[in-house]
Amino acid sequence: MGERIDGERISSDELEKELTIAYLREKYEAGSLSPQEVMATIVERSIADADMNIWITPPTMDAIQPYLDRLSSLSMADAPLWGIPFAIKDNIDLAGVPTTAGCAEYAYTPDEHAGVVERLIGAGAIPVGKSNLDQFATGLVGARSPYGDAHNALRPELISGGSSSGSAVSVARGQVVFSLGTDTAGSGRVPAALNRLVGYKPSLGAWPTLGVVPACASLDCVTVFAHSLADALVVDSVARGIHAEDPWSRNVVRKPVGLPARVLLPSGELGFYGPYAAEYRAAWLCAVEQVREVGRREGILIEEIDVELFARAAAILYEGPWVAERWADIGPFIEANPGVAYPVTEKILRSGAAAEYDAASVFVAMHKLQALKLEVRKLLRDAVLVMPTCGGTWTREQVLADPISTNRDMGRYTNHCNLLDLCAVAVPAGDAAPQTPFGITLFAVAEEEGLICGTAELFLANDEQDVAKAEVAASVSAEASSSASAGSDAAAQTTLVAVCGLHMRGYPLEKQMQGCGARFIREDESAAKYSLVKLPTSPAKPGMIKQQQGGAAILLEIWEMPLEAFGGFAAAIPAPLGIGKVELRDGTEVPGFVCEAYAAEGAEDVTALRSWRNVVPL
Repeated sequence: MGERIDGERISSDELEKELTIAYLREKYEAGSLSPQEVMATIVERSIADADMNIWITPPTMDAIQPYLDRLSSLSMADAPLWGIPFAIKDNIDLAGVPTTAGCAEYAYTPDEHAGVVERLIGAGAIPVGKSNLDQFATGLVGARSPYGDAHNALRPELISGGSSSGSAVSVARGQVVFSLGTDTAGSGRVPAALNRLVGYKPSLGAWPTLGVVPACASLDCVTVFAHSLADALVVDSVARGIHAEDPWSRNVVRKPVGLPARVLLPSGELGFYGPYAAEYRAAWLCAVEQVREVGRREGILIEEIDVELFARAAAILYEGPWVAERWADIGPFIEANPGVAYPVTEKILRSGAAAEYDAASVFVAMHKLQALKLEVRKLLRDAVLVMPTCGGTWTREQVLADPISTNRDMGRYTNHCNLLDLCAVAVPAGDAAPQTPFGITLFAVAEEEGLICGTAELFLANDEQDVAKAEVAASVSAEASSSASAGSDAAAQTTLVAVCGLHMRGYPLEKQMQGCGARFIREDESAAKYSLVKLPTSPAKPGMIKQQQGGAAILLEIWEMPLEAFGGFAAAIPAPLGIGKVELRDGTEVPGFVCEAYAAEGAEDVTALRSWRNVVPL
């Protein structure tokens, strides 16, 4: 872009939508962008997105200008967040700006910044506004605010996730580089998954909660949303550390990035929900295969475990006396102002006043939880647990029609985390359906944040490689679907897939085909142009390689798969396998499993057997 002339403006289109720390610092250092220009563009974007209900106190240049002026006294080299715009969930204090917690009648104007906000501003970050939230941080849907339900950044008819709804959407819509949320039961992770972001939840007490409106003070965490784990960890390096005035603050040092000895996956079937339940299930199965591939490549043991104990811990949060802790903080306001709170929020808050939550019940729950913590610490010794961040999503209309049960489902895989004193990072894991992101969360015990970071980096790197394969595969599938549909609107939404090994009927990965909504069509065979090798993997897998000369006809199965599921399915296929065009005996071509030629070296040639069923009989 070259050096800019003073006063020259940039258009919203000129500034990247996916804002990162590295991108802005590079532009600032080159003189091709100024913080003033960036903030002006952010204000424009916020105005354009006004109907998405992202902000309670939206960005304005008048409010931002004092922080811009302060940059002249800071050295960029000494300020890791110099000129980096961020959003603040409106239950976290920003001096001189009302903190509403999503309730105008509750609002107060603090004289001081929250502890974590003070640290970020000290490092040069620019607070641009206060973001929308589920009122009093009570909810995981983003549809419990009198300021309007925040829209999903990618599909406005879907929920954004809560309670840190506006914080996540502000990042996803290119209005900030990162944002602060809070997390008691999953509010720093669910919105990340639904808006294709990284959501980093540090260990309890690692970041100060001084200046945060409490939900459950003993469990609350301040969290960060960003487009990358790298950006989240830059923010963590600034925000982390004990705060002398914060009674919940503790010294939790983030160890260097490392890898666990074991990665744990849930055994058996998980529950999925909502209008995209089948697609979410398929996306989870694809993510599991990616995790397994990373484990094989890095020599990490993959174990399946019963996750019932995590569900038992989660039940304590909203089916036990911890709801009384929420009432202890917010109850006096609700009692003094009946009918002021959002109706479903007031109903939930008042449940904490139930007579059953007496002192004895608190101690019974504490003792039960302590036993579960011990069990989990043993299970997670030198290990990382991987679970779906969400088991589905909902339309905003569905949540408004049934606010309780839809919200309960959203916390199915998140509610256990803080009760068990775990750290977590939520990362994107492809899309369950077009523009409908899916994500996984990695958990470890509080002292082992380096393990979730190292494992997440590996998974994200693997996912980026597979995205490229998925894009090629999707193009191939579209061509095949178009030729196979013969004018049928229904067929145009599916593609044929040729499988030759573990995805065939009766083999272990048949469930992946079914999870993707695929159905068996017929048995067939390839053109007599292929070799078949037995790859030295565990379990053994077939590799079908097309030959320039010679070769044999390999027996196949032809399945039909919805196009919506095909991209994620293809993205999870580990190298040297992939999806390409497979020539059938009648000369037609369909998408199917193929293998890169280099893999034949060191693999057993089993072409003569012509079928994987003859190589590894059931």
